[in-house]
Amino acid sequence: MPSILNSLKLLADPTRLRLVLLLAEEALSVAELQEILGMGQSRISTQLAQLKKAGLVSDQRSGKNNIYSAQPDKELLEISRKAGAELSERKKDLASLHHVLRKRKDRTRAYFDELAGKFGRHYVPGRSWKALAEGLLKILNFNVVADLGAGEGTLSQLLAQRAQHVIAIDHSKKMVAFGKKLARENDLPNLEYRLGDIESPPIDDKSVDLAFLSQALHHAANPARALREVHRILKPRGRLVILDLLQHSFDKARELYADTHLGFAEVEIADLLEDAGFKNVETVIVDREEAPPHFQTLLAVAEK
Repeated sequence: MPSILNSLKLLADPTRLRLVLLLAEEALSVAELQEILGMGQSRISTQLAQLKKAGLVSDQRSGKNNIYSAQPDKELLEISRKAGAELSERKKDLASLHHVLRKRKDRTRAYFDELAGKFGRHYVPGRSWKALAEGLLKILNFNVVADLGAGEGTLSQLLAQRAQHVIAIDHSKKMVAFGKKLARENDLPNLEYRLGDIESPPIDDKSVDLAFLSQALHHAANPARALREVHRILKPRGRLVILDLLQHSFDKARELYADTHLGFAEVEIADLLEDAGFKNVETVIVDREEAPPHFQTLLAVAEK
C-alpha cells in the first residue's frame, strides 16, 4: 500500500496531481497525456516514473505503447479531486480528455488514415492529392463562401468555379489587388476580394454558408477572436474548415514566414473552436512533409 504521507507530498505538485486525476478517469498513453496537457514527453515520463515508484500509477504494454492508469484509495482519490477542483487547468483537462477519447472511438477515421497512407506511396502517373482535391471542388456546390486570409487567392479561385459567391479576405493591399486582377482575367465575377483582417472580417453577420481558414490562423495575433468572428459571419449550421500547421518547434518560422504561432495541437484547436461556440468538431492530421523540419498539416472541421 502506498505511503499516505509520500502520496500527499507527490500530489502537492500540480502536474502530478493532474496526471493522477486524468489516469483515474481513463487509462492513457504518454502520447495522449502529451496531447491533453500540452507538455513534452520527457517531462510527463519523469513525473509518471515518480508516481509509479510510489505505487500511485501502474502501466501495461499495449503494442508499442505503455498504457498508464491510476487506482488510488478511495480516501486519497477524494482528497485529490477536492485539490484538483482548485486547479485552473482542471476544466480544460477534462475537456481535452473528452476530445482524446472521442478520437479514439473514431474507427472510421483510423481506417481512412491507413488508407490515406497508401495513397501516393507508389508512383502512378497523373495521380495526386492535388488532382483529387481539385476534382472534388469542381463537383461540390456551395452558396456563399468566405476564404479568410486568402493570400493570392488560389483556393478562392477554385471555389468560385462552383460557388454562387466567394468573398476573399486579406490584409495585404497588394494581395487584394492581385486577386482582383486574376478574378477579372479568369472571368470570375462571383469572386469578390475585400481588404480586411481575419480577426475582424468585413462580412455581415450570419451571411456565409462555408468558411475557410487555410494556413491563416497561425498568423492571427488572437486566434480565439478570429474564430469568434468566423462564428459571427456563419449562418446557422454553417461549416468551418481549417487547414493549419500542427504544433511544432521550428522557431525560425516566425522570421522566415512571419508566423505568430508555431502551429496548434489538435486538442488546442478543438478547445478554441468549442469556446467560440462551434459544435461537431473533428480534427485529423492529413499530411507530413518529408523534408526537415517535417511540418505536419492539421485539418479541423466544425459546425455553427
